[in-house]
Amino acid sequence: MSAAVATHVPPLVFFSSVSGNTARFVEKLGMPARRIPLHATEPLLQMEEPYVLVTPTYGGGQGRGEEKGAVPKQVIRFLNDERNRSLIRGVISAGNSNFGEHFCLAGEIISRKCQVPHLYRLEVFGTPEDVDRVSGGLEDWWKLQ
Repeated sequence: MSAAVATHVPPLVFFSSVSGNTARFVEKLGMPARRIPLHATEPLLQMEEPYVLVTPTYGGGQGRGEEKGAVPKQVIRFLNDERNRSLIRGVISAGNSNFGEHFCLAGEIISRKCQVPHLYRLEVFGTPEDVDRVSGGLEDWWKLQ
């Protein structure tokens, strides 16, 4: 009797505000995931293995300087922990295409600052096509790492 070989993919670490948009997308993926706490009074999430970050983009950078406010404060707090920052391997960002050139800006900022690839951009909480692309794409990408 032969057993199927399971492909390991990195866990996802995600932040989702009270709207739950990013959480709904991550849930649809059906992959191991850990949520960055919403409130600063909650203990900081500490990762022990490489992961891919999924984050929304806030404000699109419009009217407040290109980057100011685009990355949620909770994500900044999480990445300010040196251990967490050292284990990030890629970032997926959600945004609103109404932000124009600032669509998914949080992913661009994190990619540049953490020197990891910006793997995917999705609209708000993603479409079924986004779910399929990210699910298959992460598995294929991780095999190459």
